[in-house]
Amino acid sequence: MRSIVGSGATPAEGSLSLSLIRVDLTVEVNRPVEEVFAYVTDPAKLGAWQTNLVSVTKETEGPVGPGTRFREVRRAPFGRTAEAIVEVSAYEANRRFDLRIVSGPLPIDGRNEFTAVDGATRIEFVAEGELRGALRLAGPVLGRLLRRQFDGDYTRLKDALESGRS
Repeated sequence: MRSIVGSGATPAEGSLSLSLIRVDLTVEVNRPVEEVFAYVTDPAKLGAWQTNLVSVTKETEGPVGPGTRFREVRRAPFGRTAEAIVEVSAYEANRRFDLRIVSGPLPIDGRNEFTAVDGATRIEFVAEGELRGALRLAGPVLGRLLRRQFDGDYTRLKDALESGRS
């Protein structure tokens, strides 16, 4: 099995709309699921594997779990930045970590499922959302850009954890 596989950025299954984006990918990390899950869900680690992240601030009190909100600032095209409020929509320790965009310019939600596989961890990641307004016109191009971004992010995640640079 390759380290990262995916189905590409395509309209959602069964849909003819170009305003729907879906990116699927699977990555296997040669580290225990508890370590991988802890790393992915730690906002202080995000910048190490998501290179377009400028800053992340926890907006709610308490431990990370369903309902926790973060304010993220990310690099956008043409030297600009984009800000979003992101909410944890599902959290099952060592199994699932889902995020939804509450507000922001790009309504693409993400799901991460973690599975222990012979001492390693398989992450199945799905990003999907429906583009609105002028972004609908950029759907096919934006889908390819997001696919490239997520592939790079999860490759860096795998490299950081397996190299011990985490």
